[in-house]
Amino acid sequence: MFCSVELGARIERVETELIATGGAAASARLGTEEGFVIPIAGGVGAFAEYGSPLNKVAGLGFAGLPGAEELEALEKQFEVRDTPVQVELAHLGDPALGELLTARGYRLVSFENVLGIALNSAADATLPADVEVRHSGAGEFDIWLDVIADGFAHPDTQGVASHEEFPREIIASAMRDLTAAAGVQRYVAVHEGTIAGGASMRMSQGIAQLTGAATLPTHRRRGIQSALLAARLAEATAAGCDIAVITTQPGSKSQQNAQRSGFDLLYTRAILVKSAAE
Repeated sequence: MFCSVELGARIERVETELIATGGAAASARLGTEEGFVIPIAGGVGAFAEYGSPLNKVAGLGFAGLPGAEELEALEKQFEVRDTPVQVELAHLGDPALGELLTARGYRLVSFENVLGIALNSAADATLPADVEVRHSGAGEFDIWLDVIADGFAHPDTQGVASHEEFPREIIASAMRDLTAAAGVQRYVAVHEGTIAGGASMRMSQGIAQLTGAATLPTHRRRGIQSALLAARLAEATAAGCDIAVITTQPGSKSQQNAQRSGFDLLYTRAILVKSAAE
């Protein structure tokens, strides 16, 4: 699958929408003025709550360069909250943006890969005979979260480690906000009568965002991840999506599994950070 600048812009718009709706939901939930969602140069800067994975700048580089005053105002909002500014910058965006940000003191701290697959009516939804995948009900959110948190607490060690870690309660808050406001759907995989894995997905503008998946360590190597992936791709195809995307750490087991399942590497995001003191 080839990723043009136009396709990269489309995926980044959907990512921007995800961050914006999630950040706005957090502000509404907390009922304070701490949170913000600020449009900037076709992207968005958002702060949900302290320590949230939604605290970032996304979608820049496809609608012109932000002005110095825009950037300064946004940086100030993060600074007064004692939170670094984290920009996730797609390498398909305007190359002048990287130069602009590094000149302002942003440091390169990591990368993440965006992979994609074209969806069609022939998507294989075959699951292992002993694995059932279904939507996770509202009453089992905590069970689903336990699986996700436990799975991420015992990651495969292959590839480049993430530069971020989030406490369980922060993940829970973010997922509740994304489920309520951004349309993120939760799934569980049941193996031998036990919930063995969990996953999530969001569909918007014809793109299915696979927003996370994890398997309990005791149930790994039994096809749980493949089952969760197949079920979500089949549902996205039936809903009319033409592309599914997933974000992984470079060289990780997640990336390897995605490519084995037919995903192609579309582009890389550079993670640029400017601390409040810089």
